[in-house]
Formats: sequence, structure tokens, C-alpha cells
Amino acid sequence: MAFNNEAFTITREQLTAPTGRTAIITGGSSGIGLQTALILHDLGNNVAVIDRTPPSTTAPEPSRAPASLLSSSRFLFQQADITNWASQRAAFEATLQKFKRIDFVYVNAGIAEYHDQFFSEDTDPASGLLAEPDRRVIDIDLQAADDTVRLAIHYLRMNEGRQGGSIVMTASLAGYLASAGAPLYSAAKHGVVGLMRALKNDLATLNISISVVAPGITLTPIISGRKPGQSLQNWAVQMRERGVPINSPEEVARCVVWLMSLGMEGNGKGMLVQAGRTADLEAGIAKTRGMWMGEEMLALFRGGRTAPLFPNKL
Repeated sequence: MAFNNEAFTITREQLTAPTGRTAIITGGSSGIGLQTALILHDLGNNVAVIDRTPPSTTAPEPSRAPASLLSSSRFLFQQADITNWASQRAAFEATLQKFKRIDFVYVNAGIAEYHDQFFSEDTDPASGLLAEPDRRVIDIDLQAADDTVRLAIHYLRMNEGRQGGSIVMTASLAGYLASAGAPLYSAAKHGVVGLMRALKNDLATLNISISVVAPGITLTPIISGRKPGQSLQNWAVQMRERGVPINSPEEVARCVVWLMSLGMEGNGKGMLVQAGRTADLEAGIAKTRGMWMGEEMLALFRGGRTAPLFPNKL
């Protein structure tokens, strides 16, 4: 089976939509989230950022927010702990009260792998036995993301008629090709991809698109592997000299805004972004099922899809 999944570039000049709408971005005070907020605001949209701290006008590049964004009547910052349902729900409600509707939700907040949770022999001081693992990566990167999607569905359904909206989630290349050095991060991002796949058919009946952007290595504050005191820019220069593909946050943000602009055409897409180039992994996976499943297993799978085990909810 021949399938050509050519990569392409999304330029800022290509992005002329959406406009005049309202977007919520979790983790929007820096990195990819902030760059997405800047593009959406520049296009004439209302933007609400949900984060632990507000964007800073003095942060190092590329996480510096212009004062013009923070002072705009079309910008709202809501401090929230996304692992707390009531806190995140209150931020959505405040956005609705200010802008009267919500059209797009970018489920972006996340953290990198936090220490070794599988091979360390740390002990519990009280018992002397193996210490309980730290689950913050799963709590933030998967469970809190699930909560954001749940809230997004609820608020997008409030829009009149079948106007619906769009949900974009930040997965990762590690959500498709697991990173051996980041098992919990990889598991969480695989969960994000799986959530999109499981919801896309039900959400289509509500005219709500759901998709993921899966960046490779991107210059954001959560990047790991730097020497103490080493700047992101200096680290990027060294990595590029070794042939490592590096994204800027803006390059990934353009893909996010592009997905929002597609409306229902973007439903179910999984966009890998490497070195500023992008390709739809979900399209490639769907078109080549016969190759990786085998024709016999593919035929059995198609027959099993008619079983009423997990019917769509809507």
C-alpha cells in the first residue's frame, strides 16, 4: 500500500483565521501556550490564559509577553491549579462571564518527566520500605488534561445551535514513539492521543473538533538536558550542530492555530512538528493499517467494530 505523508510548513502569513472568537489556553503564560495566545490575539480573538502565574514582560525569550497583550481588553489571565477541578472550572466560568462564549480550548499545560520513579531505591522514612512513586507527571499531563477536555466539551456545547468549536491538545512525539528516559511522560502523552481518538466520533456529532499537536524537541521552559545556567538558545545551537531537529515555540503554535482554523476538517488529526515542519501522523496510521496490523487482523477488527460493547454516547 503506497501512502505519501509529505511534511509541510505553516507560515504566519498563511494564518488569517480564526478571528473574532474566544480561546482558552492552559499553560499559556510561557512557551508554546504563550506563542499561541499571541497569534490568536493578533488575529483579533479574545484570549484567556489559565496558568499558575501570569505571563511576564521580563521573562527570557521566547517566554516574554508584550505589555500590549497583557493590557488588552481582549486578554484575560486566570490563576488556577489545573489539578484542582473547582479551580480550573472557576477559570472557565470567569472566561465565559467576560467574553460571553468559548470557541476554542487549547489543552496545553504540562510538565516534563519528574525524577526517576521506576529504578530508584528511595525508601519511606517512616517504614523503611520502598517509597511511594511521585505521580505529578500523570496528575498534570494526563488527569488534569482530561479535566480540561471535560470542561471544554461542557462550555463549547453552550454555543448556540451547532456552532460547536475546537479542542486542541498538546501531546508529544513521545506520545507516538515513547522516550526510554521519560516513561511517565510518554505514558501520559500516549493517553492524550488515546483520549482524542476515543472522543473524536462522539464530538463530531456535536460539531466539536478534537485534535492533537505532537511536537518534537521544542525550546520551552520545561526542556531538560541543559547544563546548569545554560540558556535555551545556547543549548539549541549545540543540538542543531549535532543534527537534532529543534522547534521554536512559535512554529508549534502556528500548527495549533492552523488546527483551530480548520473547524471540523481538523477533527482527529495528530500533527507531528519537527524542525518547524509538520505532518499528520493519524492520517498515516489510518492509511497503513493493513501494513502494521496485517490484512487478516484488519478484517477481524473491522468485523468487531459492529459489536455493541462501547456504543457512542451521543
